[in-house]
Amino acid sequence: MKKIKVSHEVPFCLLEQSRAFNDYDYCLPHLMDENEEYRNFFYKSKEMGRYIVMDNSLHELGEAYNTERLLHWVNEIKPNEFIVPDVWEDKDASVRNARQWATVELPKEVTKVAVVQAKSMHDAILCTKAYKDFGYSKIAYSYGASYYNEVCPHPNEDLGKAIGRFIVLSSLYEQKILTKFDRVHLLGTASPIEFGMYKNLECIESIDTSNPIMAAIGEMPYTKMGLHMKPIANMNKYQDVNIDFINVDLIDWNVNMFREINGL
Repeated sequence: MKKIKVSHEVPFCLLEQSRAFNDYDYCLPHLMDENEEYRNFFYKSKEMGRYIVMDNSLHELGEAYNTERLLHWVNEIKPNEFIVPDVWEDKDASVRNARQWATVELPKEVTKVAVVQAKSMHDAILCTKAYKDFGYSKIAYSYGASYYNEVCPHPNEDLGKAIGRFIVLSSLYEQKILTKFDRVHLLGTASPIEFGMYKNLECIESIDTSNPIMAAIGEMPYTKMGLHMKPIANMNKYQDVNIDFINVDLIDWNVNMFREINGL
């Protein structure tokens, strides 16, 4: 089994420490414009030769960040991967965006990543096929789509979303729409025990989730079974939290337990 790369988004006060436990650095372009400390962190990461994945900030802003600023930061930082703009739970709009961005010239070292957006398993299949037809070499799947709960109607909705995404990916793999030669990124999670289920899906290449960090900020220690619900704490509200209000030992515990319970 190939090594799956993992990154946990952290508040500004933990940026430097995060390099010790993150396999790569996950960049949000709107924060590059808003915060000098954040901006300098990624300039330094680039100098250090760290692997960088740049998102489009849809999850944080509700819509993808301004196209002009996205292009500015992609050309400035030259991340290893850039997640092209998508539209939440809107397959058609996301496919249109992906088609347009497939023709946009970016620095040659930047891999474009397209995010599958869907309201059903059928949409997810069509979206994945379209991205592959457009030539995307890496495809991402979000954690929070509502239809995951229809795929897995579990009484615990967070666990249902996690299992639902796994079922979707497994079905795509079983139908050979995805193969071991594909590259897949998993955006976030509703349950930290989800990733241990992917051990035999060789297409999974990388994961990003702030779950163990947000759990620690909410004083929720991981157990051998992780957590049964998604932490209430949200990075949008805790990005500026002072380190004096963070249990750093619990951060370390949760990060290590996350890898242990998922066999990462």
